[in-house]
Amino acid sequence: METDAVDAITGQWNRERPELDTRAMAVFGRIYRLSRLMGDRMEKEYRRFGIGRGEFDVLSTLRRSGEPYTLSPRQLSATLMLTTGGMTGRLDKLERAGLLERSPDPDDRRGLRVSLTARGVGVIDEAVAAGVEVQQAALDGMDDSQAELLADLLRQLLASTEARPSGTQGGPGTQGGPGSSAGRADGSGQH
Repeated sequence: METDAVDAITGQWNRERPELDTRAMAVFGRIYRLSRLMGDRMEKEYRRFGIGRGEFDVLSTLRRSGEPYTLSPRQLSATLMLTTGGMTGRLDKLERAGLLERSPDPDDRRGLRVSLTARGVGVIDEAVAAGVEVQQAALDGMDDSQAELLADLLRQLLASTEARPSGTQGGPGTQGGPGSSAGRADGSGQH
């Protein structure tokens, strides 16, 4: 198997600090780099439909909710983990573009309902299909069993990470705890 930039980084750390176990750095360095690469590719794809990642998230949440593709702003905020202020800005932009509409909630005089328009359904359906094509192209170097194994391993890693409170560290020499460089924004795994 070919080596990559993450191998070079972990190799340098292994040379300089041989007592460190850099396996976690290798895993999370690659996850970060993949996330960044794919995020950029997905953003480029969504731009073709006149939306960014944030707008895609709102539209796809409404579409996944099923007919009539309607949720309250509070439900959207909770699902997307956004503040109400952040959600309002996205909703304003999408409403101006004719992709969704806000209407009074018939069950709550003070509430609103957010619904996809027919145009919004069309845009999100096309954007989802285009995004899946980009993701599938990234997996073309793997066969189905490898892709399924990777999905299973990442599911397991995500579940164990979500179950461990933030700030919890392993023992000495472990990676990924506070002060770890494994998830640094530059993807390098180093300070």
